[in-house]
Amino acid sequence: MTSRREPRLADAAEIAAEQGLTPARITGLYTGRAQNAAGTTFPEPAGKRGRARLWDHAEVTEWFAHRAPARLAAHTPPSLDPQTLLNAAEASRYLGYKNSNQVTTFVRDHPGYFPEPDAVEEKGTAENPYRRQLWKVQTLQEWAATRPGRGRRAGAKAAPPLPDVPLHGDPDELLGASQAAALLGFKSISSFSSSLSQGNLPLLKTTDGIAENAGRQNGRRRWTRRRILDQAAQRSRK
Repeated sequence: MTSRREPRLADAAEIAAEQGLTPARITGLYTGRAQNAAGTTFPEPAGKRGRARLWDHAEVTEWFAHRAPARLAAHTPPSLDPQTLLNAAEASRYLGYKNSNQVTTFVRDHPGYFPEPDAVEEKGTAENPYRRQLWKVQTLQEWAATRPGRGRRAGAKAAPPLPDVPLHGDPDELLGASQAAALLGFKSISSFSSSLSQGNLPLLKTTDGIAENAGRQNGRRRWTRRRILDQAAQRSRK
């Protein structure tokens, strides 16, 4: 059996800095968890450093991602042209997050939760290249209106169903996240993305390609059907 990755642990101070809160507020969210509504309980600590509690960083980030804080619901974004492109930091501020790295955290730690960028710019030099992801204001508005989690507005659109993907296609065909989720038996792209970010799909940590010239799918990870089916077989043996 393949061992799971060691989770990244974070204390209250680190979590507070990322979420724009205070360490005391993080501690309060944990100690007051008994009063939380069902399904919204703050995660249990995963360890300790001296007397300080430590939490699984990915688990806490996901909890905040689905919490839809009241400050976001009350946030009025600035008036911008819907076609205006914003980078990750600008998108975070536009959506009302105090932490300018929040969108980057969503993209890095929770693939599939945040929308795909509308444009990707190749920057830097040949020796030190990097990519800058950009989102249209319209894309951010649509995501905010149908945001996953308890904060979803009444009447929001349900997540689209996963595609019907044949098992016996070309083993070297490159497939995206929604197709991988379907082949692996997940009920939604979000549950697949959560499992992937938690290290439960070790064979998919390696990608076989990146989508190019595919509009909003640019930069998206791709895996061969063979790799996905190998992962499915490994899951069935556990």
